[in-house]
Amino acid sequence: MPSLKDLKNRIASVKSTQKITKAMQMVAAAKLRRAQEAAEAARPYAERMGNVLAALGAAYAGRADAPALLAGNGRDQVHLLVVATGERGLAGGFNSSIARLARETAQKLIGEGKTVKILTVGRKGNDILKRTLGDKIVETISFREVRTLGYVNAATVGEKLLAMYGAGEFDVATLFYARFRSVIAQIPTAHQLIPAKFDAPAADAPDTLNYEYEPDEEAILEDLLPRNISVQIFRALLENNASFFGAQMSAMDNATRNAGEMIKKLTLVYNRQRQAQITKELIEIISGAEAL
Repeated sequence: MPSLKDLKNRIASVKSTQKITKAMQMVAAAKLRRAQEAAEAARPYAERMGNVLAALGAAYAGRADAPALLAGNGRDQVHLLVVATGERGLAGGFNSSIARLARETAQKLIGEGKTVKILTVGRKGNDILKRTLGDKIVETISFREVRTLGYVNAATVGEKLLAMYGAGEFDVATLFYARFRSVIAQIPTAHQLIPAKFDAPAADAPDTLNYEYEPDEEAILEDLLPRNISVQIFRALLENNASFFGAQMSAMDNATRNAGEMIKKLTLVYNRQRQAQITKELIEIISGAEAL
C-alpha cells in the first residue's frame, strides 16, 4: 500500500494534469467556432462546383473525347489513397478513425489484386499507417508550421496529385478525411477525386437547368476540373480542422472529468489511510500508558 506521502504526491500530480486538460479544452473550444464557420462556409461552394461539373460532364458520358480527369484513363489497377489527418494528437479517435477507414480500403484493394499507394497529408496519419502499410506510403505532406490553413495549402496538394496523374503514377485517387457534424460526431469520409465522381444533383437544383455556356463546355471543364481537385482538398482540410478541435474539446473534457474522479478516489484513500494511521498511533499511546 502506498504511503501518505506517495498518495499526496499522486493527488498533486493528477491535479496538475487536470489543469492542463482543462486549459486545452478551453483553447480547443475557442478555436472550434472559427474552424466550424470556415468549414460550413466552404461546403456550398464545393457542392455547387460539384453540381456544375456533374451537369457539364453528363454530356461526355460514354464519349471517347471525355477529359481524363472526368472519365479516367481506362485503367483501375493503381489506387492512390490521399489520407488527410491532423498534425497533432490528444483528440480522441479523430486521427485513428480516418486511418482505420483508409487501412480497410487499402486492404480490400490489395485483396482484389490492386496496387495501392498512400499519400498522407498530416503527420499523425503517417505515424499510424506506417506500422502496417509503411511500404505503401510514397510521400507525407505536413502543414504543422502553418498557423491558418488556406487555399494555397490545398493547391499544393492538388498540384502534386495532377503531376502524379499526368506522369501515370496512379489510375484512381481517393481522398480520406473526417466530415464535421458536431462536437461529438466526426464522420470518416472517402471521396473519389480522380476520375471525378459527383453526387447526382436534386431534380429541382438550379444547376440542373439548361444553360448556354461561354466559352463552351469543353473549355470550362478544362479549367474547372483541375481546380475542383484543390477545392475538394481545401474543403476536406477545413472539415478536418473543425473535426480535430471538436474531437479534442470532447476528449479533454472527458480527461478533465476522469481526473476529477481520480482525485476524489485518491483523496478518499488518503483520508482513510491517514485516519487509520492516527487511530493506530492513539492505540499505541493508550497501550503504553496502561503498561506504565
